[in-house]
Amino acid sequence: MTRRAVVQRGLWFEEFDTEVVYAHRPGRTITEADNVLFTTLTMNTQALHLDAAFSEQLPPFNQRLVNSMFTLSTLVGLSVAQLTQGTIVANLGFSEIAFPKPLFHGDTMYAETVVTDKRESKSRPGEGIVTFAHTARNQHGDIVATAVRKTLVRKAPESA
Repeated sequence: MTRRAVVQRGLWFEEFDTEVVYAHRPGRTITEADNVLFTTLTMNTQALHLDAAFSEQLPPFNQRLVNSMFTLSTLVGLSVAQLTQGTIVANLGFSEIAFPKPLFHGDTMYAETVVTDKRESKSRPGEGIVTFAHTARNQHGDIVATAVRKTLVRKAPESA
């Protein structure tokens, strides 16, 4: 018996739908190690991310904050398997990035995406431009990050 193979991939340009909320699961619980490693790897010496004693003295949070660039990267990363794994050509740009509430060590991030626009590329046959509105929420449902991302995505190959 020959079995058909199913390979996980993102969506082809034609499969994206503007009438859908793409909920990305599972979520990602953010650890102290995640925050400290990302912060030090990116040379961000901000004490609010690294120095617990310093951060505990600063209202209103009185604790370290998760690096906002880690929050943004994780937000986009949570969408990859469902939306763009193996089908994206390039990120074209990010805009409207906001962090309405902070993320803390031990919080779990959940992400969702809405396609706000899609059009065929005028200069690259076989590809299209898809605009995503990404939203991250913590385990309480509070929005902790939003971002708009434009991507160049492959169209389905003839064999698909």
